Amino acid sequence: MAVKRLAAVDANPESSNQHEVTGSEPLVRILGREDRKFPRGGEDNRFPATYIWLAGEQEAVSEEGWLSWYDSRRNDPKRSAEWRLYYQGNAVTALMKPGDILFLARKPDGHLLFILTPDGGTIRNQLLWLFGLDEQIGLRFESQEIGRDNDAELDFAARYILDELGIEPEEPEADRLDGLIEKFGLKFPTTSVLSGLARMSLPDVNAKDGPDEALVLWMEREEQLFRRLERRIVADRIREGFATADGADVDGFLAFSLSVQNRRKARAGAALENHLAAVFEAHEIRYSRGAETENRNRPDFLFPGQAEYRDPAFPSARLTMLGAKSTLKDRWRQVLSEAIRIDAKHLLTLEPGVSENQTDEMRAKLLQLVVPRRLHQTYRLTQQAWLMDISGFLMLVADRQS
Repeated sequence: MAVKRLAAVDANPESSNQHEVTGSEPLVRILGREDRKFPRGGEDNRFPATYIWLAGEQEAVSEEGWLSWYDSRRNDPKRSAEWRLYYQGNAVTALMKPGDILFLARKPDGHLLFILTPDGGTIRNQLLWLFGLDEQIGLRFESQEIGRDNDAELDFAARYILDELGIEPEEPEADRLDGLIEKFGLKFPTTSVLSGLARMSLPDVNAKDGPDEALVLWMEREEQLFRRLERRIVADRIREGFATADGADVDGFLAFSLSVQNRRKARAGAALENHLAAVFEAHEIRYSRGAETENRNRPDFLFPGQAEYRDPAFPSARLTMLGAKSTLKDRWRQVLSEAIRIDAKHLLTLEPGVSENQTDEMRAKLLQLVVPRRLHQTYRLTQQAWLMDISGFLMLVADRQS
């Protein structure tokens, strides 16, 4: 894969030579020295491509299409090669502007990913970490080959980012996972049941000795179980089809697709709370889950509980609030008003590589970010010293409860 910062000539159709990005030797190593374009009267050998726009706080935009790659000086042997990457005009490229970051990845089957993201954001940090690239991005392409020798382990953080790109990795334990969910047939169990199964299937994971690792492993296992079951259920629904007497049931298909996405998001948040509760119980921490505070607000976790929070005689310094969000985007500000008696609040997330702009604003608003220890590596060094891990949070709460 390769990365570069877009110049005006790359991103502005009025300045660009017909939607083209200037290539360089690193891109040649990825795309080759053969012209890949639609010749007149010849065979179409353009690269199939997926265009993706990721801005973190906005919904992702994607389009399927093609990319052309050619030497614009091919017919002038006296001049050195000048490679150009021609992109289509679509909903994704309409959003690009100078200064944005372009990640171009070639998959083993030749399919290209044309990924655009604003500079300085969380998504940019996550992709640089995932692909092992330097943070100093220039106007010329820099490339990185990802093979067996330097392939990042597909841990929770990597899976999280790949999901943002719409890439679902293969599961090495697929047969074992299928055996665990066989009893559910073609129905989703409640989230609490699936969370319990995820923990039970990992008997060697001990939240008492390693709460940070336990939470990540439990969430990862539940995600695997859910996706395997979802694949069965969705495949069965697709086999039924969306045909009606009047033709295709487009509205029915769209509603079904939306329900799949909404279920994924809702389940991830509930699963995180389920596993956090199991961690607190393993450490004998007193808490209330979803207790009501002021103005009908319901923080995810309140320590030691609702009764103490409502007791004016109970010292505010011994109260703790923890919000839990598997992904942040721009929703982290919601927790700031959820418990007025508690000035300094805590928020746990599983999102890797949150931008410095966001963490700086959190610090200014007395919101401490809690991130499992394994995910700290996805943050910049300047952020890591400030981050709190789950073990540290448990020590803080236990001290206040003693």
